Amino acid sequence: MIPSRRDGPAAPRWLAQFPAALRQVALVRLVASIGAGGVLYLTPIVFHQEAFSAQAVTQGLALAALAGTLGRFASGALLDRGLACSIPVLLASVAAVLGDLRLVGTASFGGYVQGQLLLGIAAGLYWPAVELAVPLGSDSGPAPIPSARGYALARSADAAGIATGALLGALLAAAGQLRGIYLIDIGCALTVAALLLRRPLLRPQRHGDGTAVKAAWGDWLPPLLPVLAISLLATSLPALMQSALPLDLVRGGLERAAMPESLGALLIGLQLGLLVLIQWPVGQALARRPVAHGLGLALACFAAGTVLLAFSALTRQGLWLVLLAQLPLALGEAAFLPIATEAVIELSPREHQGLAMALFSQCFALSALGAPLLAGLALDAQRHAGGFWILMTLLCLAGLNLVKRLKPRPVAPGG
Repeated sequence: MIPSRRDGPAAPRWLAQFPAALRQVALVRLVASIGAGGVLYLTPIVFHQEAFSAQAVTQGLALAALAGTLGRFASGALLDRGLACSIPVLLASVAAVLGDLRLVGTASFGGYVQGQLLLGIAAGLYWPAVELAVPLGSDSGPAPIPSARGYALARSADAAGIATGALLGALLAAAGQLRGIYLIDIGCALTVAALLLRRPLLRPQRHGDGTAVKAAWGDWLPPLLPVLAISLLATSLPALMQSALPLDLVRGGLERAAMPESLGALLIGLQLGLLVLIQWPVGQALARRPVAHGLGLALACFAAGTVLLAFSALTRQGLWLVLLAQLPLALGEAAFLPIATEAVIELSPREHQGLAMALFSQCFALSALGAPLLAGLALDAQRHAGGFWILMTLLCLAGLNLVKRLKPRPVAPGG
C-alpha cells in the first residue's frame, strides 16, 4: 500500500527497527518483484504454448541476459559518480513496460526476442541501483543498522514479491490467461515509478572533491574474485529454475510423466513459497556469521537439490523427488542471495561499490546467458534434463573449494 503521506503510517513493531529509507527500498523491491515473479518463471511456458522449441525459448532468455550486461555497467558507473539510485530504477520501469507490451501481443520469435531484450535492459539498470540502495538505507537515520541485516530484509521482500507474482501467474495459467502476467508486470512497474517519484531512493555520497586518490582496481578486485566466481555458479541455479525447470516439468523425464502447465507453475510456486517462509530467518541467522558459512551452505544445498531433480527423471514417482528438491533449492537461494551481496559490500571500497555491484549483478546476467542455452541443448538432445542436473551437482560441489579462499569477517555484535 502506498503511504498517504511522506512518512507513511506507523510501521509494524518488527519493521520499525529498520531505517525509513531502508523500508522504502524494501517496498520498491516488493512491488517490482510481484511483477517480475510471473514473467521470470512463466515466460518459458507462455512460449512453449506457441510451439517454440526449448532452444528458441532459452535463446530469448540468453539474449535478455546479454542485453542486461551493458545496462549493469552503465548503472554502476553512474552510481559511482553520485547518481541517485532512483534514476536507473525509473529507467528500468520504462523499459519493462515496453518489453511487457511487446510480449503480451506477440506469437513470433522476432517479437519474443524484442520483448526479452527490453526486459534484459530493465534488469540491467535495476539491480545495481536497488542493491546499492540497501547499505545506503541501512546507514541512514538516527539508528543505523548493519548492512547484512538490511540485505536480509531486502531479500525477504524480493522473495515475497516473486512468490506472489508466480502464484498469480499460476492462477492465470489455470484460467487459460497466462499472458496476463505481462499486464501484472506493467501495473507493478508503474507503481514502482509512482513510489520513487513520491519518495526517491538515496544518492550515493561522493568522497572528497574529486582529487582524492581512489583505490586502484588491482587493490580491490582480486579479493572480490572468489565471491564473483561463486556467484557465477550459484546464480545459474535461479536462472535454471526460471528456464530449464518449467520446460523439464512440462516435457517429462525418462520415466516421469509430463505435467500439465498449470501444475508445473504451481510446483514452481511451491519453491518460491518456501523461500518466503525461510528467507527472513535464514538471512537473519547468517547475518551474524562469516560470509563463508552462508556461501558454503548455499552451494551444498544447491548440490542436494539438483541431484534430486536428476534422479526424478528416472522414476514414475519422480514428482515426489521434484517436490523434495524444492526444500534444499529454496534453502540454498535463501542463504546465497543476502550473504553474497553483503560479501561484495564488505570487500569493495565505498567509492567503487557501484561498479562492484555491477560486477556482482553481471554474474546473474552471465549465468542467465549460458545456463539456459546449455539446458535447452540438453533438453532438445536428450528429451530430459537428468544429465544436466547431475552436471550442476558436480559443479556446486567443486565450488566449495572457492569458499575456502574467502577471508572471514568479524561476527556482528548483537546481530
